[in-house]
Amino acid sequence: MKGILGKKLGMTQVFDEDGRLVPVTVIEGGPCPVLQVKTKATDGYDAVLVGYGEKTEKRCTKPELGIFTKTKVTPKQIIRELRTTPDESYEVGQAFDVDLFTPGDYVDVSGLSIGKGFQGGMKRWHWKGVRKTRGSMHHRAPGSIGSSSDPSRVFKGHHLPGHMGNVLRTIQNLEVVEVDKENHLLLVKGSVPGKAGYVVVKAALKKKHKVKKVASQVEEKKEKKKEEKEKKPPKKQ
Repeated sequence: MKGILGKKLGMTQVFDEDGRLVPVTVIEGGPCPVLQVKTKATDGYDAVLVGYGEKTEKRCTKPELGIFTKTKVTPKQIIRELRTTPDESYEVGQAFDVDLFTPGDYVDVSGLSIGKGFQGGMKRWHWKGVRKTRGSMHHRAPGSIGSSSDPSRVFKGHHLPGHMGNVLRTIQNLEVVEVDKENHLLLVKGSVPGKAGYVVVKAALKKKHKVKKVASQVEEKKEKKKEEKEKKPPKKQ
């Protein structure tokens, strides 16, 4: 299990080894203490409950206070559950930090998207709209949404104006560019959902860590190809 809780601080730019500009998102992650260990024998599945961020006891609910007093951990702002495998063992109080990841790893980042309030269909669903000429009177209106006699109702999931944004979204296969353990910072290539808010960073499910090719290795391969071409006998005309 490789996963931590963190907070999106914003975006910036860094330069890689080849001098190329890379846009990155700065995530402040960890330390995330383990508040509870769940096993298949007791709970039906394997998982750990971790927390992140600080808050006062006054803002905690009674169930949350029960968890914090039992584990002797200061109250945390957010609590999330991370699935584990039966062969992994964890202890209450054990903390996860950004050093779980290394540059070149791929991660999936989940967070709340930016809320945009109530929006019309053209912005929410990218409607084309009707003609902009005179006399239409329905330039941005939804128009007909169903027949009166058959089916005498509006189908579920019909694209209409409504609340937009502020939903959980996950961006997959983001590359870890840099890890700063001293400042608990994780630099991830690309954008992350939402503004400055809490996120969950997990190891990518669909992609393994990236193996970077060193320039010397590339040159060696080129030289080997040239040698192989020279050794081959010339084609008969």
